[in-house]
Amino acid sequence: MRPFDGIAFAQSPASAGWLVLAGISGVIALVILVVVAQFLRLWVQAYMSNAQVKMTDLIGMRLRKVDMSMIVFAKIQLVKAGIHEMAINDLESHYLAGGRVGRVTRAMIAANRAVLALDWHKACAIDLAGRDITDAISTSVNPKVIDVPEVGRERSTIGGVAKDGIQILAKARITVRTNLEQLIGGATEQTIIARVGEGIVSAIGSSPTYKAVLKNPNQISKAVLERGLDAGTAYHILSIDIADLDIGNNIGAKLQADQAEADTRRFQAMAEKRRAMALAQATENRAKIEENRASVVLAEAQVPKAIADAFRAGNLEGTERRHG
Repeated sequence: MRPFDGIAFAQSPASAGWLVLAGISGVIALVILVVVAQFLRLWVQAYMSNAQVKMTDLIGMRLRKVDMSMIVFAKIQLVKAGIHEMAINDLESHYLAGGRVGRVTRAMIAANRAVLALDWHKACAIDLAGRDITDAISTSVNPKVIDVPEVGRERSTIGGVAKDGIQILAKARITVRTNLEQLIGGATEQTIIARVGEGIVSAIGSSPTYKAVLKNPNQISKAVLERGLDAGTAYHILSIDIADLDIGNNIGAKLQADQAEADTRRFQAMAEKRRAMALAQATENRAKIEENRASVVLAEAQVPKAIADAFRAGNLEGTERRHG
């Protein structure tokens, strides 16, 4: 045996233990490095964008199962758009409430560029109410046109009758802009369409003749617009324009004809009633005549019997002697 073999044998178990410990440490360090790398990447992105996202914020989002990438990216978008007052906690709270952080972020940026008064809390409330916040902001910037009646409906026009009885068929277009103050709880497009349709019918009905309506269609728009039909709705009505006017039926003449026909039927029914009563009376009279005839026949049948009784009683013979 060589003199150093015992020493090498004695040191080998310790060396193996150190190697195992070093391997475990390396694995742990690698795992920590991978985990830290995930946070570090987002933290560096936020830091380079001046988004002010702390490492503790990222760790907290991971523990609360929040999409860190979405929140950090939304924060970066807001900062780059010049909106610095938004905190990470606000974004995270809306995410945990079930909101759509991306849509609200884009809506805030669009409102800021369009110089619209919209704060984060109101935008979140609109989003949680089920409204499309991005469409609302878009409609505030670019007003939307609504057809009255709606395209695809069974009736393509709105009919009103002037005072002279002539029907007017109209189509209108409404230009609206979103009312952000009443977007939550405000009435929708269907209410606007119904109110404008009612206003058109009322304005046509107030016109003395159909010619006045055809001559100045703008009076319908003015009359409808002055009624404040956007009250309590999620929109501001900017204008109401009459797109088309047509002549319909002569409702007055039709109603008169229907009335005359109804009167004719009523008079015929009354005449038929009188005829039936006359027939019933005649039948009743004939029945009375037959009843009287039967009474006469019964009376005549009693005469021979009375004569026979008189013969048997001798009354008839005495009567003859007195007469003789």
